[in-house]
Amino acid sequence: MNTAQTELQKAAVPGEQKGPSPEKLFETLNAFQQTAALKAAIELDLFTAIGEGANTVSSLAKKINGSERGVRIICDYLVIIGFLTKRDNRYGLTADSAVFLDRKSAAYAGSMKNFLASPVVMAGFTDLATVVRSGRPLADQAFSGAEHPIWIEFARSMAPFIHRAAQETAKLLSRESEMKVLDVAAGHGLFGITIAQQNPKTRIVALDFPSVLTVADENSRLSGIADRYSLLPGNALEVDLGTGFDVVLIPNLLHIWDRETVELFLKKAYRALGHEGRVIVVEFAPNEDRVSPRTPAMFALIMLGNNYGDAYTVAEHRAMLNSAGFSNFQVHSLLPTPFTAIVASKE
Repeated sequence: MNTAQTELQKAAVPGEQKGPSPEKLFETLNAFQQTAALKAAIELDLFTAIGEGANTVSSLAKKINGSERGVRIICDYLVIIGFLTKRDNRYGLTADSAVFLDRKSAAYAGSMKNFLASPVVMAGFTDLATVVRSGRPLADQAFSGAEHPIWIEFARSMAPFIHRAAQETAKLLSRESEMKVLDVAAGHGLFGITIAQQNPKTRIVALDFPSVLTVADENSRLSGIADRYSLLPGNALEVDLGTGFDVVLIPNLLHIWDRETVELFLKKAYRALGHEGRVIVVEFAPNEDRVSPRTPAMFALIMLGNNYGDAYTVAEHRAMLNSAGFSNFQVHSLLPTPFTAIVASKE
């Protein structure tokens, strides 16, 4: 009898320590159902309905115009995967669901499904084995390197997820000094906008594809800082960045490129800075073991499926920044978010 058979036989003996089980295998191969369930619950406004007091199967079915069978099964499933609670056949919101999934919450982030669960993003994982063999995304032209409609969706739907990270990043800069800041791949514009809100002497130049900048421009007007907010349309690798910036802010961009391209762009950013200027890189940065913390480490697989980049460690970021001429590194964990900020100075 081989080792595997022995372990399985031991697992079947009552009272004995549990051995290997196919349960994890079964759950993981069905994990796509978690995405489907959460996406459906957001589309049905299920979390908002529960927040409003509809907490039984019958009341929820009436509230969302659903079948009792369907409501019971999806709500129980959401309890199992940690998005709802259940007691005496009544459902409740978890702390996370109450903050991020009830549409009446100021921090509502259900819109994230429009990007993270979009067909464009998910298409990169339809044949991951081929991607692993080639080291390249399935698409001939990765959407990350082009002006693609998905980036407009990203700018609109991912802003709630980024909001706290933008606030924590703004704390790294003076609230009183005059500053000229270049916000690279601005997207929603929240990083630059938050800095401008906290420092009335700051002027922001937002760089992104022309279509995406319409979102950043709209947000700058809604935030009341449009008079200090200008637009620089174009591809970050191709457009002239200008010169004399006090800060070049690079939030969630470097991960889409390979290291050679990252270093090329960082040298470009270096030239755009004035004397004693600083660069601030905000990224998912896993530990050196590359398996922790969980969210930054798992982000590497998203990069594998959809572009040529990676979830670079802090040490890798420092090496690339150093190669571009930067020094005096500071590393800041932007808790409670999963992001890290690496700050470096122009020599």
